[in-house]
Amino acid sequence: MSHVSLLNRQALYLRPDPARVVVRPFRPATEPRDLNPIDKTRANHIVDRVLALDPETAASQLADVLENFEGRHRNLLEIFEARADEMEDAFASHAVFTKRQRQLVGAYFLHEYSFEASALFNPSIVSHPDQSGAPEGGRRFILSLRAVGEGHVSSLTFRSGCIAADGRVTVDPTARLASVPRVRNRISGPDGDDVEVIFNPDEHISERVIFPITESQSNGIEDARFVEFDEGGRRTFYATYTAYSGKAIRSELIETTDFISFRMSPLRGSATRNKGMALFPRRIDGKYAMIGRNDNENLYLIYSDDLYSWNGGQVILKPQFPWEFVQIGNCGPPIELDNGWLLLTHGVGAVRKYSIGAVLLDKEDPSKVLARSREPLVRPDMSEREGYVPNVVYTCGAMRHNDQIILPYAVSDTFSNFATIKIAALMQAMES
Repeated sequence: MSHVSLLNRQALYLRPDPARVVVRPFRPATEPRDLNPIDKTRANHIVDRVLALDPETAASQLADVLENFEGRHRNLLEIFEARADEMEDAFASHAVFTKRQRQLVGAYFLHEYSFEASALFNPSIVSHPDQSGAPEGGRRFILSLRAVGEGHVSSLTFRSGCIAADGRVTVDPTARLASVPRVRNRISGPDGDDVEVIFNPDEHISERVIFPITESQSNGIEDARFVEFDEGGRRTFYATYTAYSGKAIRSELIETTDFISFRMSPLRGSATRNKGMALFPRRIDGKYAMIGRNDNENLYLIYSDDLYSWNGGQVILKPQFPWEFVQIGNCGPPIELDNGWLLLTHGVGAVRKYSIGAVLLDKEDPSKVLARSREPLVRPDMSEREGYVPNVVYTCGAMRHNDQIILPYAVSDTFSNFATIKIAALMQAMES
């Protein structure tokens, strides 16, 4: 561990829990993936079999399903009926369904998905929009995490917690149940779907799971980098993330003010074709600004008049030290300090070993690099290097709290932990 004196690592491990499940649409198809076309013939065979059951048997079958699954999900009968409504276009003409038949039909076109069975990693942290109940001198936060389940499909999940005045971090207990949001609006455009989703506000934030919805996201919503954006006193939480279709990647944007309703939008332009874009927390000289990696190797500063269009950019950082010779990237949105923008970076070295470093950028002109860490701040600890992807430490966003940086980070693409860093010590450790 380099710069070990800088880090106060906290034994606060967030590990994947395969017992947490959501219900997802099941579409009978030759290859039953969520976004593939439905095999209407097979679907109607299933419906015909349900309709052939006598009322007593149908009631018994529905009761059996509820006995097995009701304690694992909220409002299961409503979910069954909503799924039957979604399937309506695939059904041939049938006799009118009874309510019980409709619920049973819906159950046959759903399946449980353990969304964090494999990994819970690449965290990003922002202040909670509701600071009621925060400790004196501290604050509440929301942590976003990338969850990975069967088939390496990534979704977005959340935790909440508190930071004490001295930087100690506590995470609220995780809810037993989990749910996906309701799609409130969907607009199709030339660059893809613009989608608004909403959760039940009565659900704990750890229950909320944003699972892939559009074709561009069908194999994953990856590595969301959340930032609290100040637009003239109006606060919005934005996050860039990587949408993965199974064949192609691109950067997209999610936005929310309350972590209950979210809008997901495609980004346009040459700079959005790669991973790892991170938005500055405010405009610079009237323009939106991003840090991106347009060429899969170097870091670029990109400006835009339009939050959704990003082109070109200026190279500001290239691999320089052995621990980053393969490539560098950002580790979340820049953090505004008194003396500049703190940008956490990741570097890839020999044997594809990922480490976390830091750079200080000029506050007025972020293309100017003021200081840089010669050695990593965090590199894989010998006791924690094993996991889904060995030899990786990674974060998607830290935050400032008083005189410290609160750094959530992932270990070997498997679980997540926290560390704190004194800002003054970090500044001293960086070289001009």
